[in-house]
Amino acid sequence: MGIGRAPAQSPAPSNANGDRAFDAASIKVNKSDSGPSGISGTIPGRFVVTRTPLKFVILYAYQLLDHQLIGLPDWTGDTSFDITAVYSAASAPADKDVRAMVQRLLKDRFGLVIHPDRRVIPAYDLNLAHSNGKLGPNMTVSSIDCQELIAEKTPLNNAGGASALAPGGMRPACRALATRRYLTGGGLTMQQLTSTLQSMVGRPVVDRTGLQGSYDVEASWTLMDDTANAPQNDSPSIFTALPEQLGLKLDTRKEPFDVIVIDRVTLPTDN
Repeated sequence: MGIGRAPAQSPAPSNANGDRAFDAASIKVNKSDSGPSGISGTIPGRFVVTRTPLKFVILYAYQLLDHQLIGLPDWTGDTSFDITAVYSAASAPADKDVRAMVQRLLKDRFGLVIHPDRRVIPAYDLNLAHSNGKLGPNMTVSSIDCQELIAEKTPLNNAGGASALAPGGMRPACRALATRRYLTGGGLTMQQLTSTLQSMVGRPVVDRTGLQGSYDVEASWTLMDDTANAPQNDSPSIFTALPEQLGLKLDTRKEPFDVIVIDRVTLPTDN
């Protein structure tokens, strides 16, 4: 599973294009325990959700990370939906317009009511593990020029150097490849690294390292449970692996963040 998230923007509850809506939409509960799942994003003529809990549709619509969404009822994470919403392919809406239409769909069909707030919530500060600033053996200054690679439209999947963890033995460049067991990537900025780590540990991660530039990174740990807690075998936990392998550490701290609070959301009827 590859994880490479863009930095989260400040939550904005207003519909960016409030008058625009899908031409038609079908919403059904998916009770299957297997099969493909995901959100299509912007494709010509339609927006498709397959076997996906509503929580992730809301995160998509408002471009939020987990910690920015407060007050979701349990069913929004437990109940999966199939959604097919159509619009005129000739209109060619931009990504932001499709997200705005999804916001409208959530309001009209799920009764979603939200408001912005600022809350102090548990987070992690990412700090240097050693007082002398020494990095770990698996984190080195990168020679990869991501701006040049992207400008030249160079394929990035295997351009990040040799890897003992990545499938095929080559890490991606300019983005992270991460699973519940490892993280690897070439030419990563600290912003990319913290964004990926917060997907691993389930809390926001704030960069306090002071490191600039980009780095080639490779770290592995035991299979994490849903709360990124104790190891399930003899391998180190992520909290042990980061200091040993990257020379970085996660320190618990409570910090204020802009969030979206759910006031109301209801189960729709199938159609």
